[in-house]
Amino acid sequence: MTLFRLVAVIFGSWLIVKFAKEKYSRGFMVCVALIYAGALGNLIDSMFYGMLFDKGLHFDAAVGDYVGYGGIASMGGKGYSSFLHGSVVDMLYFPMVKTTYPSWLPWVGGEPFEFFSPIFNIADMAISTGVITLLVFQKRFYRKVETNNPLVAEQQLQ
Repeated sequence: MTLFRLVAVIFGSWLIVKFAKEKYSRGFMVCVALIYAGALGNLIDSMFYGMLFDKGLHFDAAVGDYVGYGGIASMGGKGYSSFLHGSVVDMLYFPMVKTTYPSWLPWVGGEPFEFFSPIFNIADMAISTGVITLLVFQKRFYRKVETNNPLVAEQQLQ
């Protein structure tokens, strides 16, 4: 995956320069920059995280599966992995309420409840936001500019 990310970031660098030279719209460039930044963030994580931190999700050949970690990773010392084999870990976790369901509720009574338990990956959020915005505003970002009439062309670019 890391090699794929590396190729994608190199290609993305070339594309951003090309789009900037061709003066694509500001909204389009923001979306492309979000996608590029997310890909670059994931690449940096997968390249260096395993060398710098002591815990991460890694493939254990003996088990034949990915093995996770418990607790908070600490920086320094020997990492858990080598160059290009780190985990992508730029995550945010915001549990707002941790409690248990009341015992009188059927099926879930007494079970633990956590409000807002998703874990967000910042880089993936940037990529998703860029792609979704491109899809929603594609007619605005990809419209053809009429170049025969300079006044119309300038109005359409704004």
